[in-house]
Amino acid sequence: MEDTAALVQLDEERRTIDNIDAALIHILAERFRCTQRVGHIKARGGLPPADPERERQQVERLRALAEESGLDPDFAEKFLSFMVTEVIRHHEVIKEAYDGV
Repeated sequence: MEDTAALVQLDEERRTIDNIDAALIHILAERFRCTQRVGHIKARGGLPPADPERERQQVERLRALAEESGLDPDFAEKFLSFMVTEVIRHHEVIKEAYDGV
């Protein structure tokens, strides 16, 4: 026999999760629009696609934010690493386009 109250609570939590997921996608899209602009600035300025010092600072900052928020800092670092890898790939493509002009 199913617990109706549990099913209602489950549905409510899942709707909240769905809303958060949608917000995350919108935030990530905006973040990548910003990083695309950064890629163009770097390419025009002759700067390298990667910035290891900035990446190191971001890891420290996001690990601290994760700890403050009750999120696993290792997870936060892995997530950041995934994003940074993708951003650098985009910056390399942008740089190649400027170099080819």
